[in-house]
Amino acid sequence: MDVSGEQICSQANQRLLVKEPEMTSSQFIAYYRVSTTRQGENGLGIEAQRRAARQFVTLSGGEMDQTFTEVESGKKRNRLELERALAACRETGATLLIAKLDRLARNVAVIANLLESGVRFVAVDMPNADRFMLHVYAAMAEEEGRRISERTKAALASAKTRGIELGSNGKRLAKKNREEALSFALGLEETLRRLIHVDGLSFRSTADRLNAMKIPTAHGGRWHSTTVHRVWERVKK
Repeated sequence: MDVSGEQICSQANQRLLVKEPEMTSSQFIAYYRVSTTRQGENGLGIEAQRRAARQFVTLSGGEMDQTFTEVESGKKRNRLELERALAACRETGATLLIAKLDRLARNVAVIANLLESGVRFVAVDMPNADRFMLHVYAAMAEEEGRRISERTKAALASAKTRGIELGSNGKRLAKKNREEALSFALGLEETLRRLIHVDGLSFRSTADRLNAMKIPTAHGGRWHSTTVHRVWERVKK
């Protein structure tokens, strides 16, 4: 019999006798994640997360202290902005707020590490989820990611056997994008060296300064620490 993920979690939750303690903190620190640079710079995906987080905070009568945005694959374990968000939560006693659990990760290890971090956190789409449910949903998200990857590889292999040339247009676009990215980075080299080397600013502070200076990213969006880091890597010596 085919049982949906929602039914699995519902049944598991009914069997679980020990519940997580209720949150008492009214201060929240939000963590947002998108998978691609273009999403991060254009706000695709982030705006929906922000709206959900703001609505949750408003309805709970709390306050949003800080926000951290990560541009990283859901399968990757290394999360610089997540670590910063956790550190801020430990320092202030705030609760970590996540708009959607699948935006946090498609990796069980990330969820497990978060559960062991000692920081209170809540996902807007699953506010009453306990530890067991979070593990189950993370495992389901990881498995779905694996299946998507397998289907993509199978489709590419099938196309290749039919004589379809793969990646020719993508290679041209990639080369063009690299050239444009380098040109943009070189145009900002002097400004970045002054902010990072002379003023001694971190990537996050540099992003804030560039936004305050009304300097857009290559795609016309706002700067984030990860955006600054990528541009800096192209020009630093």
